Amino acid sequence: MIHYRNFFIIAIAALLLPLELQAQGNGVESLRQTGKAFAAVARKVSPSVVLIQVERETEAAQMSPFGIPFGDGQQFPFGDDFFKRFFGDRFPDMPRFNEPGKKQPGRQRSVVGQGSGFVFAASKPGNKTYILTNNHVVEGNDKISVKFLDGREFAATIKGTDPKSDIAVIEIDASDLPAIPLGDYSELEVGEWVVAIGNPFGLSHTLTVGVVSAKGRTSLGINDYEDFIQTDAAINPGNSGGPLVNLDGEVIGMNTAIFSRSGGYMGIGFAIPINLVERIANQLIDKGEVVRGYLGIMIQPLTPDLAKSFDLSTDKGILVAQVTKNSPAEKAGLKPGDVILNFQGRPVSDTGEFRNRVAAEQPGSKVTFDIIRDGKQRTVSVNIDKLPDSKQVAQEGSQASDKLGITVQSITAETARQFGIKPGKGVIVTDVAPGSVAMMAGISRGSVILEANRKTVNNAAEFDRAVKSSANNKVLLLVRDDDVSRYVVLSWR
Repeated sequence: MIHYRNFFIIAIAALLLPLELQAQGNGVESLRQTGKAFAAVARKVSPSVVLIQVERETEAAQMSPFGIPFGDGQQFPFGDDFFKRFFGDRFPDMPRFNEPGKKQPGRQRSVVGQGSGFVFAASKPGNKTYILTNNHVVEGNDKISVKFLDGREFAATIKGTDPKSDIAVIEIDASDLPAIPLGDYSELEVGEWVVAIGNPFGLSHTLTVGVVSAKGRTSLGINDYEDFIQTDAAINPGNSGGPLVNLDGEVIGMNTAIFSRSGGYMGIGFAIPINLVERIANQLIDKGEVVRGYLGIMIQPLTPDLAKSFDLSTDKGILVAQVTKNSPAEKAGLKPGDVILNFQGRPVSDTGEFRNRVAAEQPGSKVTFDIIRDGKQRTVSVNIDKLPDSKQVAQEGSQASDKLGITVQSITAETARQFGIKPGKGVIVTDVAPGSVAMMAGISRGSVILEANRKTVNNAAEFDRAVKSSANNKVLLLVRDDDVSRYVVLSWR
């Protein structure tokens, strides 16, 4: 019996061994094919990717011997704007470029920076080639040059820039240069393989690989208008402006920034979707400027606390905190406290996405909103205007949360002069207790409280009564700082 059992075990092992070897072989072959796919993308895309070198004249500065690890400003290839974009303000004592009080008068010198870009289109007739990059790569520089993979170099000039989206178009006197085919951001899915190509730290035409880890990242504070692709493909200083491409070799985003707590790459990079890049670039090429839709409201997220304070059964939507005087929103009847549920038939939940959608509307077009006001749903139509240069389409208000701890006074002519505010409605905050929720919520000395629990307060007594009568130890405030208003819920025990 033992003899036959051993025989069967040996026989089964003999049958399974080739299958195991075959599986191992298939796994290696699969990896080999994946590598060849990445190599094919590199061959297809790299001829269209450029190294951008910029140069500007600046006054020499006296630097501390304990400065940045890249040497002095002349050696540091990206300048202070780049340093802060990638590393933030984690080194407050480090000398900075153009920092007030840090520069000493001296001779002029050249500061050299580097970034990436890619061929977008050709002019008609085709005697010029347009290259896309980030605005922060080329802004404020005296000389711009681009270098291709085959070694050709061209002097470049700026065709147009849009600082609000951090997109720029530069042009060179050349023709018959290959443009990267554009993909469709709307078809991109989280989990897809992507390839970033650029010039990190000046290392020309470097390829890194990763996946799309998220879409629609907004309110990051990188640009005024945000709708980022998040990826773990390595993006570092010098990658800015380069393409993020799919496995078909189509560009689906422009690499722009990284998230880092340590000053190094940490697996999170951000790219501007190509659909947005294309729309901005075409306007810059055709008109020399970007035209955005203008509504004239300030918005903030509708938190559960705010939803309860407004007696809403849902926290879906966004809250209108302020309506600009004589704006399209005011003319259409929108008011502070309105909750926007839908815009053009599509649900609204993210303030950044909403701002992008309004900005994409053509001036003169009519749009509709579904809103809730005083517990009742209604539809409002608005004629979109052109965004003035000094305004924002639908600015986000800051957000606040829980606990009181403030002293207020009625606004008299004397207090108005003292705090530099305009006489009018509301009460002025004259003191904020350290560590209070009011302080944590951003309420400060000089803030004006216009409403408490949706009722106007014009003197300290009215404010005190409103706070004392608040249910559940919570009060909803409408607070104004300078010309910016926002709703705040404060709670206490």
